[in-house]
Amino acid sequence: MYSIDLNSLRNSRHMTEEEIAAEQQIIEASKKNVREFSKIYDRYFDGIFEFIYRRTDDEELADDLCSQTFFRALENLKKYEFRGLPFSAWLYKIATNEVNKHFNKTKRNRVFSLEEERVKELMEVNEDEFSQEQIDLLKNTLNELPTSTVEILELRFFEGRSFKEIAYILNIGESGAKMRLYRAVEKLKKHFSINWNE
Repeated sequence: MYSIDLNSLRNSRHMTEEEIAAEQQIIEASKKNVREFSKIYDRYFDGIFEFIYRRTDDEELADDLCSQTFFRALENLKKYEFRGLPFSAWLYKIATNEVNKHFNKTKRNRVFSLEEERVKELMEVNEDEFSQEQIDLLKNTLNELPTSTVEILELRFFEGRSFKEIAYILNIGESGAKMRLYRAVEKLKKHFSINWNE
């Protein structure tokens, strides 16, 4: 049985209260002067693009949906209300909605794409031990999971989001986010030995 180290993916993007407050000042300035929004765009474009790309496996589509996400954010910036979370949580919420709208409109099957480097991190292997069989098993396992389950795994482990942020992004309660994550990990345990500290 292959081993997965979910701890290695905890790409924590935790922001301190001071950083969140400083970011909020940029948001307030952006509401008055749209040019200030470029600081937010520059800070989060790559992360939002990667997030969308993993869900579409199509670079051109990811670029379009990423642009749409920032357009929607800018268009609705005056309505944005600070809730004690990083502004990026709002961007991820918009990005999730844009991806969902795309798949609902086109009726295409959803995908979850992983870069080979991320699979290596996840599966605790070095170059010599790495095989296509491992990649295929992980990708197939993730693609068999319901979208809501993959969203939780992705936001928690690939995006390093807190349960509070996940709950906000997906419009669910914090306890619901935790429950979905535990269920997702249990499903992965059917095929993999899991190394995970809550």
